[in-house]
Amino acid sequence: LVAWGQTGVEGLPLALIRFIGITELLAVVALLLPAWSNDFPLLTPLAATGLAVIMALAARVHYRRNERKTVWLNLGVLALCLLVTVGRL
Repeated sequence: LVAWGQTGVEGLPLALIRFIGITELLAVVALLLPAWSNDFPLLTPLAATGLAVIMALAARVHYRRNERKTVWLNLGVLALCLLVTVGRL
């Protein structure tokens, strides 16, 4: 498997890479669906919490690889996700 610009997935099993990608795409849909449909208000904080978990795990991977700049990016996205979670609950 060749990672194009995604050093964070280097060395991870293909199944895990696919799981992460699909989970992130579903979370984006879950974040936007309530705004588009005016339904499912609980979906937004649940999706934001799920993305926060993914970002915490991603920060750990990047920290181990000494990619400090990416760790800060992950933590920033994590903070935004938690802000959305708290704001929507």
